[in-house]
Amino acid sequence: MYKGSTHQHKDKPIMRMSAAQLDNLLSALSVDFVRLTECLVSPGWRINLGGTSAPSIHYNLSGYGRMVIEGHPAIELSPHTLVITPPNQFFHIEMPSMDSESKATKELEGRWESFSPDVIQRFVAGEGPELMLICGYFQASYGASLNLFSTLNTPIVEQFDTAQHIDHTLGLVLQELMDQEVGTGAMTAALLKMVLIALLRRSLTSINLWVERFSLLGDAYIARAFSHMAAQPGAPHTVSSLARTACLSRSSFMARFTKVLGMPPMTVLRGLRMRQAATMLNAKELSIDQIAYSVGYTSRSSFLRAFHNAYGNYPTDYRARSQTEVRCKTDHENHYEQ
Repeated sequence: MYKGSTHQHKDKPIMRMSAAQLDNLLSALSVDFVRLTECLVSPGWRINLGGTSAPSIHYNLSGYGRMVIEGHPAIELSPHTLVITPPNQFFHIEMPSMDSESKATKELEGRWESFSPDVIQRFVAGEGPELMLICGYFQASYGASLNLFSTLNTPIVEQFDTAQHIDHTLGLVLQELMDQEVGTGAMTAALLKMVLIALLRRSLTSINLWVERFSLLGDAYIARAFSHMAAQPGAPHTVSSLARTACLSRSSFMARFTKVLGMPPMTVLRGLRMRQAATMLNAKELSIDQIAYSVGYTSRSSFLRAFHNAYGNYPTDYRARSQTEVRCKTDHENHYEQ
């Protein structure tokens, strides 16, 4: 049994962010779908997976088995168990045979398989699968350089039930990929974000250890400041003002923020501002100067330089390229429909 899934410190309660702060974090979170896999495991079999740079989410639809991630205790899988594995870690999913509870004796190798992101990969281990999981690989980020799960080094494990409708949501993801309608990528990303939201909501009440180990959720002071930045990236934030929001001294805030997010606060803020600017450029409603002011820049030249550093293009070129890509995609879809 995965021991960390039920542990709670007895000497002090977990400090949690507020519901409003979590709402800010979830609203600003971008989720990009990478690929989807169905894993069907028969008794006595295991499937070897992992090693990708993206974190993965695994939801057990039916059956009983376990997931073993390198360097961590085995995770028991029952219907509606949800697991997020850190990036760059190998793992296997197994179902012991009826006459041997210790291990599976046959294996299917899936670690080195490559496939298109818009195609469902299906791994079938054995002829009578009883353990059935949907496994999705994804990126969840705030701006170009800040991935929500990049500092995750232990798996997240939560037990859900039919009331949360996660199996229904992931079923819709599967159907989207099979139908290949216009907007499949955007729809699958939106559906996957719904599953992540259901999980992250648990951070408000869960007694499981992952809440403390998940850097951004585990430090309520830094989460308070970051949620403020994510909700209003264009506000005139400074290190001092953010430290006050976090109720920390300036030096303590700098050290803790950098430890939690892997980057200093102003670097993170710049990434949030550039992502908002890119969204505004794609919308084609505001001028470059208006966008620069909206994301917190009073100097046009400073904004142009920051945007170029983030995206490799100046805003005018980025907007023109975006418009060209949209036209090309529309022409392709029209040709396909004809």
